[in-house]
Amino acid sequence: MSSKYDLIVIGSGPGGYVAAIRAAQLGMTVAIVEKAELGGVCLNWGCIPTKALLKSAQVFEYINHAADFGISVKESTVDFKGMVNRSREVANSNSKGIDFLFKKNKIDVIKGHGTLSRGKQVKVIDADGNKVSYEAKNIILATGGRARELPNLSMDGNKVIGYREAMTLSVQPKKMVIVGSGAIGVEFAYFYNSIGTEVTIVEYLQNILPVEDEDISATLARSFKKKGIKIMTQAEVTKVDKKGKGCKVSVSTKKGEEILECDIVLSAVGLATNLEDLGIENQGIVTEKEKVVVDEYYSTNISGIYAIGDIVQGQTLAHVASAEGIICVEKMAGQSPQPLDYGNIPGCTYCYPEISSVGMTEKEALAKGYEIKVGKFPFSASGKAKASGATEGFVKVIFDAKYGEWLGAHMIGANVTEMIGEAVVARKLETTGHEIIKSVHPHPTMSEAIMEAAADAYGEVIHM
Repeated sequence: MSSKYDLIVIGSGPGGYVAAIRAAQLGMTVAIVEKAELGGVCLNWGCIPTKALLKSAQVFEYINHAADFGISVKESTVDFKGMVNRSREVANSNSKGIDFLFKKNKIDVIKGHGTLSRGKQVKVIDADGNKVSYEAKNIILATGGRARELPNLSMDGNKVIGYREAMTLSVQPKKMVIVGSGAIGVEFAYFYNSIGTEVTIVEYLQNILPVEDEDISATLARSFKKKGIKIMTQAEVTKVDKKGKGCKVSVSTKKGEEILECDIVLSAVGLATNLEDLGIENQGIVTEKEKVVVDEYYSTNISGIYAIGDIVQGQTLAHVASAEGIICVEKMAGQSPQPLDYGNIPGCTYCYPEISSVGMTEKEALAKGYEIKVGKFPFSASGKAKASGATEGFVKVIFDAKYGEWLGAHMIGANVTEMIGEAVVARKLETTGHEIIKSVHPHPTMSEAIMEAAADAYGEVIHM
């Protein structure tokens, strides 16, 4: 292992490891510093293991509704420990895959906590307290985030937990209160409700999934309520009494205070950035509102030091961090990459029904002064959806009435996270609504609903 590199990346999450690999492809000598598991939160405690848990819940639901498909299943029970173990195995497998990619691309892995030192040096302290310094022409900070704690909702890892504990509990809780209804909150709400836990969601804002189009939020709320999930919006947890066996959660609502009893409280109120103990203050790196200030190519105010992912402004999504990492190192290597278009980033939520979106909501488009055409196609009118037993949800599209520009796409239903890519690519290519209508979509597929929704916007829909 060398002591000098062209690039040192601190953090091996989806921003860091992708940046490191792309840099190696471009001929740089690269090292990556990681104090925990390779792959960061995404591969080990976020995107991947949660999807494994959600798949287990979905399979359990399939079995319980097997009769709807002409199949008789006499008995089905939840092996909660087995679900958790499978999730961890999937995560471990993916982490090992990153190790393989590093070896393939001749990237050195330095285990320990990395801190910026004088000049372009990174001091690494390993698990045994040993300190070694490394030097690089360029350094990328990609340290990601962690669960945010509210002052009145401090996590003890036992009765008040974060997402990490939520996917590794030893015993399935009978009752759970989830505070926050972003992607993390609703995904765990679906998982635990599906396997028999009584779930209540407490959301401070007016709608669950508040960043989504209001039609999407309302549809998910109706779906969750049908499943037996209790939803409290415009509500705030003011106190958690952890005395005794379970928890008593005090919730302030428009109608007054309500006390909820449960076994576990899951705090899912967003992410905090990992900027502590990085040495950024010593270097004079500028931060603002817990984020590192960077330019469009992720350079900080200090030459040769860059930052990407959750610690900079932009959506806190794995695919955003990866894109930022690629743009950053390509610019570093003397190429001319296009800056990232943060207005064309897809968002996906993997509860059931799934949710995906890109671009403006209807409300946002109107607020920006657009005259719009809105089209909607329900999966209840889709032949493939009916055959699959997945008629819940719809596709909604928003176009600029003057030029046909595709302003936004919003979907809720089965497999819509696999469909949103069409809208992202089409918007990137400045495709108009009529071009979507005239692009032949395969039949029968769920993705036909995109074409049908576009046709509805222009009064040309056939199957509705």
